[in-house]
Amino acid sequence: MALPRRYLPSMSLLVAFEAVCRTGSAAAAARELALTQGTVSRLVRALEDQLGTALFRRERKRLIPTEAARAYAAEVARAIDIVGRASVALASAPGSGVLNLAILPTFGTHWLAPRLGRFLSANPGVTVNLSTRLRPFDFLAEGFDAAIHFGRPDWPGAGHLMLFDERLVACAAPSLAKDMQLKAPADVARAPLLALETRPGGWRGFFRHHGIAGEPQRGMVFDQFATMMQAAIHGLGVALLPEFLAEEAIADGRLIALSPAAATGQGSYHLVWPTARADWPPLAAFRDWIAGEAAGAGD
Repeated sequence: MALPRRYLPSMSLLVAFEAVCRTGSAAAAARELALTQGTVSRLVRALEDQLGTALFRRERKRLIPTEAARAYAAEVARAIDIVGRASVALASAPGSGVLNLAILPTFGTHWLAPRLGRFLSANPGVTVNLSTRLRPFDFLAEGFDAAIHFGRPDWPGAGHLMLFDERLVACAAPSLAKDMQLKAPADVARAPLLALETRPGGWRGFFRHHGIAGEPQRGMVFDQFATMMQAAIHGLGVALLPEFLAEEAIADGRLIALSPAAATGQGSYHLVWPTARADWPPLAAFRDWIAGEAAGAGD
């Protein structure tokens, strides 16, 4: 249902209002917007008249925003930013589309990036912009069209496509494996265990999966897989790594696998998107493509 015109102020009114709130004065806003101070003051007054509420206190020719106006200005700033980003995207790729995708660093670097050329070749009119985000966020505030999410399909207000379960493999440097006689999954119980802070139950799940008695001993904790893998390569302990991350280091001998890759129940990788963007052509094309890639990778 369309909102009454009263609640849909023009962009010029909103831009002037937001600039005054952000810069602290009509004079500073006027300099930023290349307008006269009188024009900015008239635009602000017109917005107040349209909304039927005072947004500023006038004290000695100063405009002091009310608490309600400050909250409104924050929402207006977000909306202006979204419109601005959409306009830049349209101008940079007229007649096609830009897909702004939030990625997890390890997934993006080691799984998505090597495959992305195939998508771009098949969709020459689409530009993909990648940014790193580690945790769920507000799609409206951030301006992303989609994101890669690890865990459960529980991102609020989003559509979900499950890509594949995370398959983890226990890995160690050849020198550490030789010194500690690490040959089988059960042997890791006596080795220093490297852990990831976002997978607190990883080793416990590994012990259960392989029928290893006892509780895993606490070891070094890392915030990203890539750092933890480097620690394992340099012999600091055994790491539980995603198969797609470990496979190259295993192939070239920097690591050896102490277990077959297995899903440990920690979660799955998902493509998520705001429901309002579900049918947007660049997103729909990317969703279809990544579903096919994941079907092959998850076998």
